[in-house]
Amino acid sequence: MKMLLTVEIPHEPFNSLVRAGTANEVIGRILESIKPEAAYFTEQDGIRCGIFLINVQNSSEVPAFAEPFFSQFPGQLQVPHCDEPGRSAKGRHGGARQDVGVISAR
Repeated sequence: MKMLLTVEIPHEPFNSLVRAGTANEVIGRILESIKPEAAYFTEQDGIRCGIFLINVQNSSEVPAFAEPFFSQFPGQLQVPHCDEPGRSAKGRHGGARQDVGVISAR
Protein backbone atom coordinates (compact mmCIF):
# COMPACT_ATOMS: atom_id res chain seq x y z
CA MET A 1 0.00 0.00 0.00
CA LYS A 2 1.14 3.52 -0.70
CA MET A 3 1.74 5.85 2.22
CA LEU A 4 2.85 9.46 2.50
CA LEU A 5 5.59 9.75 5.09
CA THR A 6 5.72 13.38 6.27
CA VAL A 7 8.70 14.17 8.47
CA GLU A 8 9.49 17.28 10.50
CA ILE A 9 13.12 18.31 10.15
CA PRO A 10 13.75 20.65 13.11
CA HIS A 11 15.97 23.70 12.70
CA GLU A 12 18.43 22.05 15.03
CA PRO A 13 20.25 19.81 14.38
CA PHE A 14 19.63 20.47 10.65
CA ASN A 15 21.14 23.98 10.67
CA SER A 16 24.28 22.54 12.27
CA LEU A 17 24.46 19.89 9.54
CA VAL A 18 24.17 22.62 6.88
CA ARG A 19 26.96 24.66 8.51
CA ALA A 20 29.15 21.54 8.72
CA GLY A 21 28.47 20.74 5.06
CA THR A 22 27.00 17.32 5.87
CA ALA A 23 23.25 17.89 5.41
CA ASN A 24 23.18 16.47 1.86
CA GLU A 25 25.15 13.41 2.96
CA VAL A 26 22.78 12.71 5.89
CA ILE A 27 19.64 13.18 3.79
CA GLY A 28 21.19 11.08 1.00
CA ARG A 29 21.82 8.18 3.40
CA ILE A 30 18.26 8.36 4.68
CA LEU A 31 16.82 8.40 1.15
CA GLU A 32 18.99 5.43 0.19
CA SER A 33 17.69 3.61 3.25
CA ILE A 34 13.96 4.21 2.71
CA LYS A 35 14.01 4.24 -1.13
CA PRO A 36 10.92 6.43 -1.62
CA GLU A 37 9.06 6.45 -4.92
CA ALA A 38 9.03 10.25 -4.70
CA ALA A 39 10.63 12.77 -2.33
CA TYR A 40 9.75 16.42 -1.75
CA PHE A 41 11.21 18.95 0.66
CA THR A 42 9.19 21.96 1.80
CA GLU A 43 8.12 23.70 4.99
CA GLN A 44 5.01 23.39 7.12
CA ASP A 45 4.21 25.92 9.82
CA GLY A 46 7.73 27.34 9.60
CA ILE A 47 9.45 23.96 10.06
CA ARG A 48 11.38 22.16 7.34
CA CYS A 49 9.81 18.90 6.34
CA GLY A 50 10.13 16.08 3.87
CA ILE A 51 7.23 14.33 2.18
CA PHE A 52 7.97 10.87 0.81
CA LEU A 53 5.80 8.45 -1.12
CA ILE A 54 6.64 4.99 0.19
CA ASN A 55 5.37 1.53 -0.64
CA VAL A 56 4.60 -0.50 2.49
CA GLN A 57 3.49 -4.12 2.32
CA ASN A 58 2.35 -4.20 5.95
CA SER A 59 1.90 -1.46 8.54
CA SER A 60 4.42 -3.29 10.75
CA GLU A 61 7.10 -2.02 8.33
CA VAL A 62 6.44 1.64 9.19
CA PRO A 63 9.02 1.79 12.03
CA ALA A 64 11.75 0.79 9.56
CA PHE A 65 10.88 3.86 7.47
CA ALA A 66 10.67 6.10 10.56
CA GLU A 67 13.87 5.05 12.32
CA PRO A 68 16.39 6.67 9.93
CA PHE A 69 14.73 10.03 10.63
CA PHE A 70 14.38 9.50 14.38
CA SER A 71 18.07 8.63 14.65
CA GLN A 72 18.96 12.03 13.10
CA PHE A 73 16.15 14.44 13.95
CA PRO A 74 13.85 14.73 16.96
CA GLY A 75 10.40 15.50 15.70
CA GLN A 76 7.19 14.08 14.43
CA LEU A 77 6.26 11.80 11.56
CA GLN A 78 2.89 11.32 9.95
CA VAL A 79 2.19 8.25 7.85
CA PRO A 80 -1.31 8.30 6.34
CA HIS A 81 -2.44 5.72 3.82
CA CYS A 82 -3.18 7.11 0.37
CA ASP A 83 -5.46 5.54 -2.22
CA GLU A 84 -4.51 5.13 -5.83
CA PRO A 85 -6.98 6.15 -8.55
CA GLY A 86 -9.57 3.45 -9.05
CA ARG A 87 -9.17 1.93 -5.59
CA SER A 88 -11.89 2.29 -3.03
CA ALA A 89 -11.41 3.33 0.58
CA LYS A 90 -12.14 -0.28 1.53
CA GLY A 91 -8.70 -1.36 0.42
CA ARG A 92 -7.25 -4.10 -1.67
CA HIS A 93 -8.93 -7.06 0.02
CA GLY A 94 -12.35 -5.59 0.72
CA GLY A 95 -11.68 -4.97 4.41
CA ALA A 96 -11.67 -1.64 6.15
CA ARG A 97 -8.66 0.51 5.34
CA GLN A 98 -6.17 0.85 8.19
CA ASP A 99 -4.45 4.20 8.53
CA VAL A 100 -1.27 4.70 10.49
CA GLY A 101 -1.22 7.90 12.47
CA VAL A 102 1.33 10.20 14.02
CA ILE A 103 4.60 8.93 15.46
CA SER A 104 6.64 11.25 17.68
CA ALA A 105 10.24 11.19 18.86
CA ARG A 106 9.99 14.26 21.05
